[in-house]
Amino acid sequence: MKAMVLKAPNTPFVLEERPIPVPGPGEAVCKVLACGAGLTIEHARAGRAPSNFPIVIGHEITAVISAVGPGVTHVKEGDPVTAHFYVTCGRCKWCLLNRETLCEDFTGYIGRQVDGAYAEYMKLPARNFIHIPKALDWKKNAAEVSVICDALATPYKVTRRARIAPLENVAVIGAGGGVGIHMVALARWAKARVIAVDISPQKLGKCRDMGAHEVVDASQGKVAEALLDLTGGKGLDVAIDFVSTAATLSEAAKALGRGGRLVTLGGAGQAGFQASQRDMVQKELELMGSRYCSKQELIETLELVARGDFWPLVTETYRLEEVEKVHQRLAAGAVTGRAAVVME
Repeated sequence: MKAMVLKAPNTPFVLEERPIPVPGPGEAVCKVLACGAGLTIEHARAGRAPSNFPIVIGHEITAVISAVGPGVTHVKEGDPVTAHFYVTCGRCKWCLLNRETLCEDFTGYIGRQVDGAYAEYMKLPARNFIHIPKALDWKKNAAEVSVICDALATPYKVTRRARIAPLENVAVIGAGGGVGIHMVALARWAKARVIAVDISPQKLGKCRDMGAHEVVDASQGKVAEALLDLTGGKGLDVAIDFVSTAATLSEAAKALGRGGRLVTLGGAGQAGFQASQRDMVQKELELMGSRYCSKQELIETLELVARGDFWPLVTETYRLEEVEKVHQRLAAGAVTGRAAVVME
């Protein structure tokens, strides 16, 4: 099989011919049809996320099970599947509470510690594969279906974690990125008033297409002031920050109103930011983090897409041999929404 391999961070991908993986006990192998390409895996390529090199990156998939190992009953050959990004134990308190992102015996991530989907075939623990609903036309829309398991499932979790309610003022910072733009769509789906914040006029225009009621050009500065102005001085009910630098988090915290909730996801991983202790007490603010999603939240996201509540935004597709090109665009912040690698 063909595989695009990273030998080390910040080096070009290398096209290799490898044997098709053979599943062991509890494992399954899938034939990859499409794989999403976003900043999460660009962080691995660039060395910002610890990875076991050499590695095949990529985790957002549309695939078909091609072989199963001994003891596997969850999936069978021919099943259309996607994958849960985290490789977890399935036995600890947090896994049993349906909060796998807090697993006490966490093995790692697909495409960082386990070879991922920039290849024609991929082997995983069978429990990581999630069935694609029959109502989703995965054959016709392999690229779009592939990104559901992260670009849509991650913001779906945020709508629940942040308790987004109808008519609330919700700001999405970094709204033009692959996950941010789907957060705009999910917040609009939750009947909130959505304010998209980004530095690219083109991306802000696409955010309006995805449901944003208002936009803020962060390149002009004074983001907190703009958000307060758009809420009539009352402040935000929810701020969701996908950039998550000290500066963006501080601005988001200043823009919160009474009972406001700030959610940070991923981003730059900086050590801290400023939030007013007085505001935290007097406004009863909530500052929280969110990691990916549970398997159940992924299943629910797939079902919601299948019934037509929202649809993934894939704006660029590439062949497997072209992954270097897409990662150059990701590194430059040039991709609006999600890109995807299509095998066939």
